[in-house]
Amino acid sequence: MQSPSHCADKLNGLLKGEIAAVETYEQALEKITNPDIRLELEDVQQCHADRAGLLTRTVASMGKEPTQGGGPWGAFAKLIEGGAKVFGEKAAIGVLEEGEDKGLADYRKLQEDSDPIIHSIVKELLPRQEETHAKMSSLKQRLH
Repeated sequence: MQSPSHCADKLNGLLKGEIAAVETYEQALEKITNPDIRLELEDVQQCHADRAGLLTRTVASMGKEPTQGGGPWGAFAKLIEGGAKVFGEKAAIGVLEEGEDKGLADYRKLQEDSDPIIHSIVKELLPRQEETHAKMSSLKQRLH
């Protein structure tokens, strides 16, 4: 078992991505007008928020400070902010799907971690990330 600090750092990395996803979906929802698409995006955003909540509680239970800010999706958020205005819903969905790709890679990277806490969390959350990834991939296919 790794030190609580090392374990918390890895989980905070996932948390950072989940927070960034929630923020990015929020920005996308400000630009998307189609009610059916909005409903799907709200559902995916809630899934990310739920995962962020679990990760926050887990890190805090280790006596460590959960991260507060988003991370890698920041670049995607900037594209959403400007791109959705110029390129429309298809481009925004494409960018969101790229973010889901990144999130999926982050979870898979930790899938074989030797720490039982990390292994347990990833085992629980990876299927949920796969589900949100599949939803966005499907939405992207329907729009393109």
